[in-house]
Amino acid sequence: MDCAAKPVLVTGASQGIGREIARQFAGLGARVAIHYFRKLDEAQKTLASMSGSGHMLVQADLTDNDQAKKMVEQVIAEFGRLDVLVNNAGMFEPHPIAKVSFDDWQGAWRRTIDANLIAPANITYWAAQKMISQGGGRIVNVSSRGAFRGEPDAPAYGASKAGLNAMSQSLAQALAPHNVFVCVVAPGFVDTERVAYKVQGSAGEAIRNQSPLNRVATSDEVARTVVFLASEGTDFLTGCIVDINGASYLRS
Repeated sequence: MDCAAKPVLVTGASQGIGREIARQFAGLGARVAIHYFRKLDEAQKTLASMSGSGHMLVQADLTDNDQAKKMVEQVIAEFGRLDVLVNNAGMFEPHPIAKVSFDDWQGAWRRTIDANLIAPANITYWAAQKMISQGGGRIVNVSSRGAFRGEPDAPAYGASKAGLNAMSQSLAQALAPHNVFVCVVAPGFVDTERVAYKVQGSAGEAIRNQSPLNRVATSDEVARTVVFLASEGTDFLTGCIVDINGASYLRS
C-alpha cells in the first residue's frame, strides 16, 4: 500500500484509534492532517510519533458547521487536494432509559447524534466536493459493533452508528460515478484510553470473553483495516461494512 504524498485527513486523531490511523498512513508516506478538538497536547504527541514530514494539526469543534467546513478548507489549502478522509471522531455518553431524566435523555441524544452522525455528514459533504472536482477520493467511516448488537445504556450511540452505516452506503452509491469510494469499519471493544476503565477494570474478563480470541481489538488492527480500505485496488469494496470484533458479534 503506497500512500506516497497522499493527503489524508483523520478526525479525532489526538488519541486511540485515530492516532494509530494517522501513524500508519504516515508510515506509508502520506501527508496527514491530524484533527483534534480540545487535546492539543495529545495531538502534538501524535504528530511527534509520526514518521515522514508535511503533516499538520487542525483544530475544530466538528459539531459546529462553520468550524467543520473551515477545517476541511484549511487542509485542502495546505495540501492542494484531499485523497482520503477518515471520519473517526465520535462520542459515547451513557443515558440508561430507566435512570435518567427526560432532559438528560434528550440532551444525550442531541449531543450524540450531532457528534456521531451530523458532524461526519457535514465533513463528508465538504470533502466530497473536492474529491469530485479532483477526480476521485476515498472515505472511511468508523462505526461500531453497537450499531448491530445494541447499546442498552447508550441507545443514541447505537442509533448514531447505525445511521452512519446507512449514510455511508447511500453515499457509496451516490459517489461511485465520481470515482469516490466509501467504506466503513465497525469495531467492537478496542483497547484504547477511552475504554481502559472497562477493558482493564472489573468488567474486563467478561468483555474479553465476548470473543473466542479472549481479548479485545488493538488500535493497530483497526488502523490496518482502515488503511487497507483507503488504498488503491479496493474500489469494488465501496459500500462495505467491515466488522472488527473478534467474532464477538456475527451477522449474515
